[in-house]
Amino acid sequence: MSLPRNTTVLIVGAGPTGLASALSLINHGFKDFVVVDALVKGDNSSRAIVIHAATLEALDVIGCGDELVSKGTKLTSMNFDTRTGILARLPFDTLKPYTRHPYGLVIPQTLTEHVLVQKAASLGVAVHRPHKVVGMKVNADDTNLADITFEDGQVITTRYVIAADGARSTIRTIAGIGFVDPKSDRGHEFTTLAQLAPADVTFDNPVSNNFAFRGVMSKNNFFLCASLPPTFNEYLAKETGKPVEDRIFRVACGAPIEEGPVPHAPSKAYIQNLIDRFGPLDLSSDPSVNPSGKSVSIKEIIWSSRVRTHSAVADTFFTRLPLNDSSKTEGAAILLVGDAAHIHSPIGGQGMNLGLRDAVFLGEVLAKHIKATESIPVSEADHILTDFVVERRTRALEVIGFTKKLLSVGGMKETVVAWWLPISKVTLRDWALWILGKIYYLRRQVIWNMSGLGRR
Repeated sequence: MSLPRNTTVLIVGAGPTGLASALSLINHGFKDFVVVDALVKGDNSSRAIVIHAATLEALDVIGCGDELVSKGTKLTSMNFDTRTGILARLPFDTLKPYTRHPYGLVIPQTLTEHVLVQKAASLGVAVHRPHKVVGMKVNADDTNLADITFEDGQVITTRYVIAADGARSTIRTIAGIGFVDPKSDRGHEFTTLAQLAPADVTFDNPVSNNFAFRGVMSKNNFFLCASLPPTFNEYLAKETGKPVEDRIFRVACGAPIEEGPVPHAPSKAYIQNLIDRFGPLDLSSDPSVNPSGKSVSIKEIIWSSRVRTHSAVADTFFTRLPLNDSSKTEGAAILLVGDAAHIHSPIGGQGMNLGLRDAVFLGEVLAKHIKATESIPVSEADHILTDFVVERRTRALEVIGFTKKLLSVGGMKETVVAWWLPISKVTLRDWALWILGKIYYLRRQVIWNMSGLGRR
């Protein structure tokens, strides 16, 4: 596909954050942008599966909230158990005074992306594929512009680049922006969850269909299982031509680091082994262990992957492209959103949520900056972008800290508290979670932090 030669804004990456950036610009009256993506088509894997209240409110602004809600399942509570018993039930209804979305919306990322793509297409936005960025330099005729070179040799000249191209962002790398853990992986000293094995599966026993979300705490590990909405089955049937009749579940489990790295696409046997060792007993494939006396086994693997739980944040979310070999940064504006700006553990379902809010809020700010540069010098207008990215980076650091805390709780090491208090930390954690589930204020605080309403 032939690319336009010029645009005011180039959005690199057509995942949820790139698409939300485009929709937000349109919502604020700006349409001179181009969206490109390196992939031939969008990713069909489900990856993130929860949209929280603050993100749904942001998506309402760009006209996508109601459509997403119609395709997802409203999660009214989060349940945390041991392998054999109940620990805590955390209801979302404590959010009712603060939002029109007092729930978590369970919806696979691929469906979220599909809704955003359809909305963009309805507004005349085309995603140019596959176009991989390989170079970026200051325009020879106008230092306020950048020439973005693609693998096929085409070049787009632009004033602004929105990097929505993921954790391995090419734009961030070329711009020379650092990307490291803000606390040097300190959080990993207190957790066993250095790697996870997520998978979308079906089970052979319908008894397992009686829950929406459950997290299971065990010694040195954490297991999660969530029921995905029927619309995901419909989407997969349409996209792949292979209908899946059974309910699809997302499972995710820590994989002990001492047993080696998780395979790139874990097999049915690999995932089943993790469920049998760390999941609830009523999902065990061993009938002698399963309380029902029956085996519950994985019937089909729809998708599986591996995830590292490390964190990183970009040194800045906004810079200007340096002029030639000069250290002066007066060239085109480079803005980072989503995983290009920050990554962290998937525990708590915060990653895509924070990225979507980045994108929706950026659209308003960028439209304001473009308007301002019509009447004042760029250097004076840049405080609009600088103030914005300082706030968004602060939010990213807060979320990284929050997810590290969750990681340390879910992956609590099986050691004693101290020589003078020979109680297992895991036992103490389970007691604390049980108490948390009994006290309204504590339940509300956990759900509030999950929702993102306090750190939009």
